[in-house]
This record gives sequence, structure tokens and C-alpha cells, in this order.
Amino acid sequence: MVQKRALKWGGVAVASLAAGVAARSLYESRSAANVSYETVGTLDDVEVRRYPTAVVAETAAPSERQAFGRLFRYISGNNRSDAELSMTSPVATGDATRTARAPDRDGGELAADSAGEEVSMTAPVETSRGADGVRMAFYLPESYDYESAPRPVDPNVRVVELPARTLAVKRFSWWATDRRVERQTDELRSDLRGDDSGVRVVGDPFLLRYDAPGTPPFLRRNEVAVEVRRVSSESR
Repeated sequence: MVQKRALKWGGVAVASLAAGVAARSLYESRSAANVSYETVGTLDDVEVRRYPTAVVAETAAPSERQAFGRLFRYISGNNRSDAELSMTSPVATGDATRTARAPDRDGGELAADSAGEEVSMTAPVETSRGADGVRMAFYLPESYDYESAPRPVDPNVRVVELPARTLAVKRFSWWATDRRVERQTDELRSDLRGDDSGVRVVGDPFLLRYDAPGTPPFLRRNEVAVEVRRVSSESR
């Protein structure tokens, strides 16, 4: 007899994403802050989290190196306020063709009043691949909203306001190679398939990475994530 799995909806637990191990390059002189979230359920090794509204700097490029370089220059002061931003984890990589939620007021090009500052980067970094290449996003510190975030000088970088969302997340370690990410994504989709999962997938999967470039593979924290909606028992 096969026992059906059930998504366990527990009490909301406020959590903070762990920062990566300090290492060379970008992380030598700054430690990454963390994006906060609430854990609202679990299904085997999948965690369901609720994230608040967030502001990110994002770009789409042919390669991860190019995308990361653009965003690193942005937080290092290549912005209209000459602000240098600190790094916040995670770094997010997503589908380069997905619709970004940028307010229509100025198309992401609102001129900031700030005279200059260093902007933190928040973990993780979000990444995904699409027909137009790699989409990567750096989360900005919670102290920034869309209006106060420095405007990019590079026209290929834009500031985007992400709405509050619920994500199903599967964590894994070691290097986030394409093959490993694909396998973990397939497992995440499989875990969420069927009425017993209690959620419905409403977005495309993406990768979240938390660690400094020099972090040993066995200490690395990576996650595949996808936006979901909770499904009531009556509608199953």
C-alpha cells in the first residue's frame, strides 16, 4: 500500500537565509545580508516559503559572467547616484524572457536623489536561463524601496519591484552545474505534482545561490525554487 504524502502546513516561522562563507573577490570586504521569509509548509525535502515585496537589480545577458559583472558594477557605484551597494543573498537567476514587475511610472529609469552611497547586496542571487540568455537578479537591502534605489547607468540593468510571493524551494549542495540544477528542478517538479502536494505551480523554476565564489563545494547552499499557489482541499 502506497502512503500518500501530504503537505504539512505549520505555524509561520520567521527565518533568515544564511549568508555564504566569507571568501575572496566580491565577498572579501563585505558580508552578505539575507532576504527574510516565512516558512509556511513542508513536503518531504521541499520547503514552502512566503516572501515579502522585494526590490532587485536585474539583467539578461548571454552568460552568467556577463550578467554578474553588470550587476556587480551597479552595486559598486555604476549608478546615477554613484552609490556603492553592499551585497545581499541570495543571487537569483531566472528566465530571461519572463515578465518583470517594474512599476510603469518611469520604466525603471527614475532618477534618484541620493548623492552617493554604498549599496549592500542581499543573499541569495537569483538565476535562470531562457531564449534570450541568462537572467540574474541581485536583491537590494530592505532599506530600499523602488523609489529610493539608485538608478543604473547601464541600460541593460534595471531596478524591479517584485511583489510578495510564495515559493516552493528544494535545497542542495555542491557545485550548481547545469546538470545538477536540471536534476534538482525535475525532483522539485515531481514533488509538487499531484493533488496531495497542496499547491499549484504558477511560475517557471529558477536558481538561488548564497555563497561566495571561494566557498568549498560541500559547504555551498543552492536552491531551486518555483512560485506556487496554495490549493484548498475543497478544490482538489
